[in-house]
Amino acid sequence: MNRRHRLHGKVAIVTGGASGIGLATAQLFAEEGARVVTFDINTSKTDGLRVDVTSASEVESAVKNVVNEYSRLDILVNIAGGSGRKWGDGPADSCTLEGWEKTIALNLNSVFYCCKYALQAMLTQGHGVIVNVASVLGMVGGDEDFATHAYASSKGAVISLTRSIASYYASRGVRANVICPSLIATPMSQRAQENEHIRARLPQLQPLTGDFGSPKDVAHAALYLASDQSSFVTGSVLTVDGGWTVR
Repeated sequence: MNRRHRLHGKVAIVTGGASGIGLATAQLFAEEGARVVTFDINTSKTDGLRVDVTSASEVESAVKNVVNEYSRLDILVNIAGGSGRKWGDGPADSCTLEGWEKTIALNLNSVFYCCKYALQAMLTQGHGVIVNVASVLGMVGGDEDFATHAYASSKGAVISLTRSIASYYASRGVRANVICPSLIATPMSQRAQENEHIRARLPQLQPLTGDFGSPKDVAHAALYLASDQSSFVTGSVLTVDGGWTVR
């Protein structure tokens, strides 16, 4: 098979596909031959459905629509999520209850809903691949510049959920892996991109380049995990972080 068509004939759902890492992933998957359907609450530049992934009923309906349209679902990539700062996420002693609840709903409940309904289709057909995008903050504690404890908790839980799925469903033909990016140049990281103090810390935080990562860096990791090139890989936690977690 042509190296540029590693997902030929595959049907993929990419959540958060209207911008940032999600858009880069959807575009790359399409270039690699996949039929890609994006789920996003905003209008997508790809073949997308408007879906609020924090709503179980909307996710269930959208997944069924994809399966009915294409008669299969090979790949799910969960990228939708975001910061809870606007709702009051912060250190545990001062994180607001709204900040906690909304951040968990956005970053964890959404992933669970998408996995739940995608798995039902994948188990019926006897195969499937799930790639969940978490964060380095789900692996290591953030200092005063990154003290959003609801966000970190939600991303740590995504790692645990992914590895639990990988273990339980391995014998039934489903693989599940998780990617943990650090600071990537996306709309979500705009606060950090505009913060001179954080920019000055990048050589320490991400020593490989001393700069923000690109959405394509994460998209290419997702491509590897979604393709048959990783057919013997499940339960892995792949960091795409420029060296953040090895410091």
